[in-house]
Amino acid sequence: MLLLSDPSVAAVPVLESGEDLLDLQVHRGLLIDDRKQDADGAWSRLRAGVLERLLVAQATLPNGMRLLIIEGHRPVALQRHYFKSYRAELSELNPSWSASRLNDEASKHVSPPSVAPHPCGAAVDLTLWQDGVELDMGTRVNATPAASANACFTAAKNIPATARRRRDVLGEALTRAGLVNYPPEWWHWSYGDRYWAAATGAPAAHYSPT
Repeated sequence: MLLLSDPSVAAVPVLESGEDLLDLQVHRGLLIDDRKQDADGAWSRLRAGVLERLLVAQATLPNGMRLLIIEGHRPVALQRHYFKSYRAELSELNPSWSASRLNDEASKHVSPPSVAPHPCGAAVDLTLWQDGVELDMGTRVNATPAASANACFTAAKNIPATARRRRDVLGEALTRAGLVNYPPEWWHWSYGDRYWAAATGAPAAHYSPT
C-alpha cells in the first residue's frame, strides 16, 4: 500500500498548471454537505480538473445515485494542525513507536502537510447519496483506523456486503473518471496531486498548495 508518507510521493516534481479553484456552490451539479463548512468557504472549492472529473463520474452512477461532497480544499495551516494533533494523539497512545512509525501511522488518516492533496485543491472527501439519504458505506466519513478496526480502509473485508458493493460502485466511477483513491480512506479521492502522480506513474503533479 502506497502511503502519503512514502518518500516516493515527496519526490514527485510539481508543474503547477495554474488552474483556478472553483466554488462548487457556484458551479452547480454536485451535492455539497455542510459538515466541514468554514468561514472562508474553502471546503466547497476544487480545481477545475477535479470538478470536471467528478461530474463525469457522477454521470456514470446508477440511476438515482449521486455524489455527496464533504470537503474539498483545505488551507495549509489547517492541514498542519490536523496532522500535528493526530500524530500527537498516536504518540501518547503508543509511546514505544518510533518517529518514522508515527509518521506512517498518522498518514493513514491525515496527510503530511508537505504532500497533502487537500491544500492543493486536488482532493475531495465524498460519499454516495440516494433518495435523500446519505448511504451507509461501512463507516462514517473520516473514521480513524483505530476506531473502525481498519474498516475505513477502502478494501476492508469487515463491512456489510451492501456497503462493500457501494464502495465498489463509487470506486469504479471515480477510477474511470481519472481519480485515484487513498487506500486507508474509502472516501478520499484525488487528481493532479503528488500522490496521484506517484500512484499513476505520471511524470509530475499538476497542482501545488494554494
